[in-house]
Amino acid sequence: MAESLLPHVRDQISRAAADQLDWVGYSARMSEALRTVIPHDRCCWHTVDPGTILFTGSVNRNVGCSGSWLAHYEYEVEDVDKWAFLAHSGRLAGALSLDTHGDLSRSARHRSHEAYGIGDELRVSLVSDGVYWGAAAFLRDAGAPWYTAEHVRAIAALAPALATGLRRSMLHEVEAAVTTVDYGPGVVVFDAAGNPESVSPAAERWIDEIVEVPAPSTPFESKVVQAIAARARAIEPGTDPLELAARSRVRTRSGAWLLLYGTRLSGVEDGRTAVIIQPATPHEIAPVIAMAYGLSQRECHLTALCVQGRSTREMAHAMSLSVYTIQDHMKSIFDKTGVRSRGELVGQIFLEHYAPRWELAASPPSGWWAKGIN
Repeated sequence: MAESLLPHVRDQISRAAADQLDWVGYSARMSEALRTVIPHDRCCWHTVDPGTILFTGSVNRNVGCSGSWLAHYEYEVEDVDKWAFLAHSGRLAGALSLDTHGDLSRSARHRSHEAYGIGDELRVSLVSDGVYWGAAAFLRDAGAPWYTAEHVRAIAALAPALATGLRRSMLHEVEAAVTTVDYGPGVVVFDAAGNPESVSPAAERWIDEIVEVPAPSTPFESKVVQAIAARARAIEPGTDPLELAARSRVRTRSGAWLLLYGTRLSGVEDGRTAVIIQPATPHEIAPVIAMAYGLSQRECHLTALCVQGRSTREMAHAMSLSVYTIQDHMKSIFDKTGVRSRGELVGQIFLEHYAPRWELAASPPSGWWAKGIN
């Protein structure tokens, strides 16, 4: 039955993407559209940084989980159907009842919230063209029918379209007006066990800007901050010398971009970690914008040259390519961004929205492009 309704749901996904909703509105629309194929009593949606697969935003509907709970069970505890595994394995979706062979208590995640009346859970990772953009979970109340293999096949079949719509909805946020702020970096400190120790006023203000619905009860319980802190604690000393793994680029409510990164602290008490929150640089956000449009690294660099007003011949010389190859790349860029000319590309997309914070980067940091989810 669920699979027979897929064409209708795909049509709803396409219409939602065409309506240019922000990702919160998009997830709300999709939650309702999916009820016909995935019956659920509660659900949650998360955006992730495609480079580090850490959460960048969260919307919970009838699910009351804290940031520390989510980070613990997604990044620290071994369990079935973790979103990162579903994305990397290519499975994309899994039902708890099926993957625990009918014994939900085999899941540490389920044991932790069973007392709240939660039954089966269907999870899906939203991957489009090999890039992991977000995650969703649909939950049934205790006593409700469990999900079936047909439900898993249905949501897995819809996952690429859902991911594409999510990617496009994030572009809507990119195009929002950027609000200038008058405060700089902030810091949140946790002890070795992950308990909060201190938070700076700037960090509190930045955390309030992060899209999390409902808002965290305290700044320490931000799902985005907790995910980065958990990743920083999990990294073995010396294995990530550039500290790139515990980082996320986050779009705020006001349209600004943030960089959040976690680091271990040295001193009297070993094992303490800090999460630093600061405005992101153009070099850090350019790959996200490019991936959101589906541009390759070469196309990203070529667009930056176009914004600078370079001629085709100048671009060919700068990139050591032929004029004909540049023209082929420009056609691909036009197709992906939905424009018909360089003037439209520069005037309606990059100049209007990104020029103040776009710069040509010779080589993005390792992991910042993170395609290759197979």
